[in-house]
Amino acid sequence: MPLRVRYPSQAGTFYAGSEEALRNQIERCFKHRFGPGEVPKVSEDGPRRIVGLVCPHAGYVYSGPVAANSYYQVAVDGRVDVFVVMGPNHYGVGSGLATVKGGIWRTPLGDVQVDSDLAEEIVRESGIIDIDEEAHAYEHSIEVQLPFLQYLYGSSFKFVPICFLMQDLESSREVGRALAKVLAGRNAVIIASTDLTHYEPQSTAERKDRALIEAMLKMDENALYSVLEAHRVSACGYGPVAALLVAAKGLGAEEAELLSYKTSGDVTGDRSSVVGYASLVFRK
Repeated sequence: MPLRVRYPSQAGTFYAGSEEALRNQIERCFKHRFGPGEVPKVSEDGPRRIVGLVCPHAGYVYSGPVAANSYYQVAVDGRVDVFVVMGPNHYGVGSGLATVKGGIWRTPLGDVQVDSDLAEEIVRESGIIDIDEEAHAYEHSIEVQLPFLQYLYGSSFKFVPICFLMQDLESSREVGRALAKVLAGRNAVIIASTDLTHYEPQSTAERKDRALIEAMLKMDENALYSVLEAHRVSACGYGPVAALLVAAKGLGAEEAELLSYKTSGDVTGDRSSVVGYASLVFRK
């Protein structure tokens, strides 16, 4: 039986479409004034304290340097065997909570193997995640994280994608609890992919986003939803973030750090209608 291949849906749009151009683009993100300033080397004997990241998922030209801050920290923290990458479902297609059974995801940097055993464990433990390839067919929020990981780790890691159409607090909690149980003792990192406020003036976006980031730094999923509701924050991946907060606490995370917050206005100079981007890291 041939291996199932998920072909890139965003190569050439959200990020560069050829291997050389994409490698160069990622290097520019690391060296950018909004990035960490240099290209990291993966530490072979790093402390491996990181259990989770929050990363943005816009086009690399807008949010790539902010995302690079998270990936820099992962690289210096050491080698990771498996990443669970969670993102919102922007297209309304497929199951409410969806992963895939196995196969590979292809990008211009090569192929990433899905950890089918781990995916099955997560499905079984959560009781609410379905196997549904359709939910992932065109979704960019998970796909755009993979080239950064491939740039750092080549093909030495596996991953499990989880796509959230259903983002209520209780569902996110159930996913988070399942991840904490299944990933205990594994060399794993969870990535929650989200952009923050969408298409509001810079000053409004910053005010709303800072309140949301504060809830993330407290690792308080209740506060996260309270801020979303009270301030009407149009962040798209709040369900994945809440699941990460629950899982991170369950996996012993005691420290949360904001690495970078910028908006599309900081990049383009047009601050009249911006999208917010943040990178955060959660450590044991």
